[in-house]
Formats: sequence, C-alpha cells, structure tokens
Amino acid sequence: MRDLFWTNHAQAKMHYYRLSEARVKRVIKSPERVEEGIAEKTIALMQLAGTHKRKHEIWVMVADTPKKRRVVSAWRYPGRTKPGEPLPEGIMKEFREAGYGTSWVK
Repeated sequence: MRDLFWTNHAQAKMHYYRLSEARVKRVIKSPERVEEGIAEKTIALMQLAGTHKRKHEIWVMVADTPKKRRVVSAWRYPGRTKPGEPLPEGIMKEFREAGYGTSWVK
C-alpha cells in the first residue's frame, strides 16, 4: 500500500464528520464503489455505513502519485446515492472554495 498523506482539509472534514483515520483507511482498502472524483485527477471511494434506519455513505477522495496517495477529503453523505450519480453542488462548491483543482496535483 502506498504511503498516505492527509491534507488539512481532509483532517478538518474527518473531525467534523467524526471519522477516524482507521475508518478512512478501511474505506480506501475495501471500497464498495469507486468513481471518478469531482476534482481533476482524483478518485472517490465509497463504503456503505449506518443502520437499517439511519443509512449513510462514507466517501473518501484521494489523488494518487506513483509513490504516495494523498487523502484530499472525507465526508458522510446521508442516504444513498445511485452509482454514477453526480455529487451535490454543495460538496463541489466546498472543494472550489478550498482551492482544490489541478494546481495541487503533481
């Protein structure tokens, strides 16, 4: 497994959504769905979570380089998304405001 590096944005989101480092690593290791990330040159990994009555998904966005994997963000999404369905505009807006795009991917 590649070395993981965490962005400040990812650490802040993990704290906000109460996601531990181990939980995020588990999503990376065994995702239930993998899609193209909303930021360029990223991939989004999803794992189902919650209970029968309170369903949600845990998403992790990573950017890969040959030697390392950068965790860009992590969040909980209430409910279930359909495969291939675009993520809500609110989440995309957060990434744009945080300045994520092609400038930080090498």
